Amino acid sequence: MVSGRSSSRPWLPYTAAVVAGFAVITAAYLIARPAADVECTPLEVSSSIEKDVLLGELADRYNKSDRRVGGGCVVVTVHGLASGAATDALAGDWEAKQPGLPRPQVWLPTSSLWTGQLTLLDEGAGRPAQTPGRYPSIANSPLVIAMPQPKGELIQQRGPLGWGEILGSSGRTGWAAFGRPEWGRFTFGKVNPHQSTSGLAATIASYYAAINRASDLTEDDLANPAVAQFVRRIEANVSHYSDDIVELLRDRAEADLAGTAAPTDMSAVVTQEELVYQYNEGKLSPTRGEKPRVPLVAIYPKEGTFNLDHPYVVLPSASQEQREAAADFLAFLREPPQQQSLGRHGFRDHERKASGPLTASVGGGGAQDLTYFEPPEPTVVKSILTGWGTLRKKANILLAVDTSGSMNAKIGDRTRFQVATGAAAKGFGLLNSEDQVALWSFSSETRQRPRSPYSEEVRLSAFDQKSLTKEIDSLHVEGGTALYATVRAAHRHMLDRYDQSRINAVVVLTDGQNEYNKDNDLARLLRDVTLDPDRPIKIFCIAFDEKSDFDTLDRIAKASAGKAFDARDPAKIDDAFVKLVSSF
Repeated sequence: MVSGRSSSRPWLPYTAAVVAGFAVITAAYLIARPAADVECTPLEVSSSIEKDVLLGELADRYNKSDRRVGGGCVVVTVHGLASGAATDALAGDWEAKQPGLPRPQVWLPTSSLWTGQLTLLDEGAGRPAQTPGRYPSIANSPLVIAMPQPKGELIQQRGPLGWGEILGSSGRTGWAAFGRPEWGRFTFGKVNPHQSTSGLAATIASYYAAINRASDLTEDDLANPAVAQFVRRIEANVSHYSDDIVELLRDRAEADLAGTAAPTDMSAVVTQEELVYQYNEGKLSPTRGEKPRVPLVAIYPKEGTFNLDHPYVVLPSASQEQREAAADFLAFLREPPQQQSLGRHGFRDHERKASGPLTASVGGGGAQDLTYFEPPEPTVVKSILTGWGTLRKKANILLAVDTSGSMNAKIGDRTRFQVATGAAAKGFGLLNSEDQVALWSFSSETRQRPRSPYSEEVRLSAFDQKSLTKEIDSLHVEGGTALYATVRAAHRHMLDRYDQSRINAVVVLTDGQNEYNKDNDLARLLRDVTLDPDRPIKIFCIAFDEKSDFDTLDRIAKASAGKAFDARDPAKIDDAFVKLVSSF
């Protein structure tokens, strides 16, 4: 079946049972269903979202074939759901957590890491494990370090290098360590491991590189100070933690095709090989199929890498007839025509073999005969996520909250201000005390603030959720919206307090557009906040309410290599803040 993607992405909170907390952003994509022959065996498949559309197309192909199972036909239907969200739903009440989706009989997550976490959840709840074993793959994709071609080819010329040598040792000296000081600092992009399979896999790979083994990672290894220091050194060079690696690559492709140098301080991105292929082949471009001017090169570290194995899991909810149908659909997916379809999307086949076009597209060198890290025990994965909060790069964040009069408008029985600041308090609660946060309010000059349209409410200091929430709740709502003046001043404020050891950012929450005639020059603002790779201050904007000028906020964010989050539908505000805070 062909996917039709829903417009809503409700937030699933961190589940206590996953302890380290796979932060789950639900991304449920519904599939159109044809009328099925009542005599056919129905088979519901839940696929991770990077392959749900393709799996839907392959299911259509299967349903239109003349295959028979036990003398009867089968109708396979595919829906897309993020692996973490599916884990959470399978571990609890599926109907309550995913009311718009039928319970699956087959699950196709991105990685067996998720089947291990589901087993832990089942054991913790005192019920039989749904996913106790190892499962066959339908496709594979190794984790790689992706770099723009000139930089990637320079790294390849240096011969085999490891995770630490590439990502962990060059932050201060930058590209001077590789003979190219004019390229500046070396930082890289990574997805938050609480949200992303590739982000989690990258963190696990760092631990394996630290112990110089490809298997048997233990909790004793995690507790080794030298291991923790190795991982901390790599995390220190993160530019910021993206909430969506695909969107990051799409933004890069758009800037490439526009013929402009995208403002970025990122020398590399840790991602799965399939996305490097999709980027290079124009599948992530705004004009699909138009290849970028500067392709990415995939680097395979010498210690090895982590493989995302896309397991095919038949769940206990399947009847005997559905188990037979599931076995036949698996056999179908492993046949050459379907494997070739997966290959055309950048996946390796079910035996981990890369096609010639894939190898050529991603840069060739090192793509074959890789060393793969074994997945750690689920309890070790849980401990990795628990400890990641102490090892990740810390942040300096200035939160600028719009207190203009329009924030008094009602959303149900609450004001916009109450809804927005409630979401902010909840989202910022995911930070820890080692992060530093400042709070500004802004509108225009008012009786309480006669000399400036913005004011500092909390100085940049160690994050204290209780105190920050109290200060936010006490803010007075009045006036217009001095958006440009506030963003410029906040950006300058953080530049003056720049800390190279931290992610430095401005977060702007607004429900409107610039209404301040004393400063209405957007072009000058964009020049003023353009990213300085040596002192990057990234601006993240949340557009709240339908009257927000999202397009302008997006331009401001992109000029600084930050990101704008669209919460013009108030129901998306919690989701937006969780994604935002995942950048830190």
